[in-house]
Amino acid sequence: MKKIDLYNVLISPIITEKSNNVAEKREQVVFKVLQSANKSDVKQAFELAFEAKVDKVSLLNVKGKTKRFGKFTGKRANWKKAYICLTPGQKFDLASNQK
Repeated sequence: MKKIDLYNVLISPIITEKSNNVAEKREQVVFKVLQSANKSDVKQAFELAFEAKVDKVSLLNVKGKTKRFGKFTGKRANWKKAYICLTPGQKFDLASNQK
C-alpha cells in the first residue's frame, strides 16, 4: 500500500472503559480502521504514524445496530475495530503522541 493510503487506514482511537483496561493490562491499543483494511495494513499504518513497534494485530468486524426513529427504522453502518498489541516494553500514550 502507498504511504499516503496508510495514513488513511487508522480512522480514530476508541476510548472506552474496556479499551483503557486492555491498554493497561495487555499493552494494547484499540482503533477504528477502514472496512477494507487487513492486518498488515493496520500494522504498517500504526508503525508509520506513531513510530512504535507492533507485535500483532487482531481485527474485529462490528455489525451496525438497527435503530428506530418513530415509525421509521434505520441501520447504522458496519465498521471494523483493530486491537493492536505492542511489543513488550513499549508504552503508548495517545495524548503524548499528538503533533
